[in-house]
Amino acid sequence: MLRAQDNFFEKWEARTSATQAKQPAWSPPLITIFNGLIQVARTDFTRQITPTRTTTWNYGTSKGVNLIPWANTEIDINLPPFLTHSAPTTIDGAGDMSFAVKYRIATGNAEHGNYAISMCLPISIPTGSYKNGSTNASLSPTFETGKGFGRFNLQNTIGATLPTGNTVKLGRPIVWNTSAQYHLGRYFWPAMESNATFFHGGPNDGKSQEFLMPELLLGKIPVRREQHTRMGLSIGAGEQIATSKFHTYNHALIFTSRFLF
Repeated sequence: MLRAQDNFFEKWEARTSATQAKQPAWSPPLITIFNGLIQVARTDFTRQITPTRTTTWNYGTSKGVNLIPWANTEIDINLPPFLTHSAPTTIDGAGDMSFAVKYRIATGNAEHGNYAISMCLPISIPTGSYKNGSTNASLSPTFETGKGFGRFNLQNTIGATLPTGNTVKLGRPIVWNTSAQYHLGRYFWPAMESNATFFHGGPNDGKSQEFLMPELLLGKIPVRREQHTRMGLSIGAGEQIATSKFHTYNHALIFTSRFLF
């Protein structure tokens, strides 16, 4: 029985390594969805400050475990975050559970074009408490592209959140994220992100908002001395700064910790 389990995990690891070897070895940005496939346990922490100076902490930020069960495929299981609010009239509580399926359409590593093209389908389930989540489930089809130029890369994603009901209240926002990233030395990945949302329907119908976010990621730092170990750590931080006249919050600090395996 133990030998069979060892063979299962050895085959999984070999298949994952072979799949990832075909794609660019970029660091996943803080908000822009990584264009390739990744196997990681991740948790983020976000602090948002609104125009009225109220603060919301988001513990978890809808992150969890990403797995590569088959070639060109990734499955994400994202745990509900926990939100705390400084506003006395807003009750703290858990957010929504979510999942995602990604298929990598085409890719090439640094020796074969240095690019990645993927499609992703996040699915959110309304498990939140005290209005900290949505009233309805939603689908968020997203198209992802990325291209590297030596140590520099551009990653871009565009998608829409499509609620399964109550669309008059929730709307159908379009989200467009872009990351410009540079690999500095062995472990450092400074980047600048643009995070834009275009609101269609809902209370902000016809409005749009954009944030610029300088960030720095550190990793992957191996946790074993073996040359070909898959396990490693990555940490990072960034700050969203509102650049549009309309914005639902002024700025946000984001911290990430990741265990890659």
